[in-house]
Amino acid sequence: MTPDELLSALEDARDLPDGDTKIAELDRIVAHADAAEDVRLGITARLTLIEAHAYHTERWRMLAPFEWCLAAFDRDPALFDPTEAELLRWYHKWAVVALRDSSRVGLARTEETLADLERRLGSGGHSPHAAYSLRCRIADHVGDESAARHWFAQWRDAPRDENSDCAGCDPANQAKLLTAWGRWAEAIEIVQPVLTGVLGCPEQPERTLASVQLAYLRLGRYDDAAQAHVRAYRRHRHERDAFPFLAEHLRFCALTGHYERGLDILARHLPWWDRPYDECSAMEFAAAGALLCRLAATAGFERHSIPRPAYADRLAAELTVTALGAELLAAAQDFAGRFDARNGTSHQSGRMAGWLAERPVPGVVALPPDGPVDEGSPTEQIPPGGRRELVGPLTTAAIVDVLRERADHYVVDPDGTVNGRWGDALIQFHRFGERREILHARVIAERRLSADRLAEAYEFCNAWNHDRLLPKAYVQDVGDGELILVGDVTTDLEHGVAAGQLGILVNATLATGAAFAAAVAALP
Repeated sequence: MTPDELLSALEDARDLPDGDTKIAELDRIVAHADAAEDVRLGITARLTLIEAHAYHTERWRMLAPFEWCLAAFDRDPALFDPTEAELLRWYHKWAVVALRDSSRVGLARTEETLADLERRLGSGGHSPHAAYSLRCRIADHVGDESAARHWFAQWRDAPRDENSDCAGCDPANQAKLLTAWGRWAEAIEIVQPVLTGVLGCPEQPERTLASVQLAYLRLGRYDDAAQAHVRAYRRHRHERDAFPFLAEHLRFCALTGHYERGLDILARHLPWWDRPYDECSAMEFAAAGALLCRLAATAGFERHSIPRPAYADRLAAELTVTALGAELLAAAQDFAGRFDARNGTSHQSGRMAGWLAERPVPGVVALPPDGPVDEGSPTEQIPPGGRRELVGPLTTAAIVDVLRERADHYVVDPDGTVNGRWGDALIQFHRFGERREILHARVIAERRLSADRLAEAYEFCNAWNHDRLLPKAYVQDVGDGELILVGDVTTDLEHGVAAGQLGILVNATLATGAAFAAAVAALP
């Protein structure tokens, strides 16, 4: 293939849905780039491949392309532009997590990779915030609670910067730890800025709600727990990369006596468990599923039939709750044993045993109504209004077509994010979700406020969110003495979108985003 053909193939591959086909195509492009000794294309293709692995399954497979890119950077940093260098630091964090969550890799390698990241952050003048977060979570993983609490405090105190997890996800990660440590009230308190809309990101508030649903439950706040579960799972059931949150949803159903709902969730996601993101989330899913099956069996569901689809050499089968529970229990214990052998502790076995011994909470936990899920597919017939009214999947090309029709200036990043400047706002459009069917627009006001105006910034965002529907405003403290005011607009286009509809959405986002940034610019 010629260089132009490879670049074109890479652009096409970026627009493919996450999955095996996309990964195979990117692997093919990487092989061609290496054969042609095109290092730049090899870097670009591998950075895309790392992200593809991160959003599909078996995240540990990102390690090979990541280590290749890191070695290339060390040989010649000039090969990477500033955005790619920042991406590489971000993927370095992902690599540490992937190593931690795979028992097939020694703990020493995980710690060495983290130490290397910490060294690079320090030598580059970056905050240790991201490294402290990872140190805390690794200490918690191996059961060193005193070290985990130490690094948790360091994590909370260190200044944030561009390498930190986003301001909306950081509290969710901290709340998950606090909930596991039995500090339920603290877990809920720490996520209030996310739940009130002051802080956010495309994954919020559902990720946060999943993280605190059990904290609500332990505190007897049953209505809040039920609302958190229903709202979060309404989104997570569609998103392949939400697999790590499913264990919390299964535990919620088990502990609240919603066995039929829990078994439906378990059956729906068994195919995901066949190819999980990592062994840690697979272990937790298995343990939560085993708990659900045990409690459901005692409540009379022991002969309830659950379909298990074929996978690899395994034939499709109908399993009773009792039989499936036994399989899940054995798998959870096996995963935990492998992690403990790798870590030299018994922490994971003890943690999973604790889950499996849990009992339902007292009283009745009523679930709020769940919105109907339309599983139908959009029509493929051309409607009377013509092709502009033909419903199709959301694509980067469709977003670009709207901006091109407006004669706007824009740039498309390697990951498919569409960027442009409108008035005083930088506005970014990108797609996320299992099939990249959710349109997320991020509005960043050009005007920044000094960090000592945090209370004023919160007041502005609260007032904006009270008076206006879009965009949802929040504050980001990036740790450099300045505050960024950001707005989010998210639209679920699971069932497709017509070109005319997309034009309305994009135009409305640009207008309201520019108005938001202008309001920030008008602050004293």
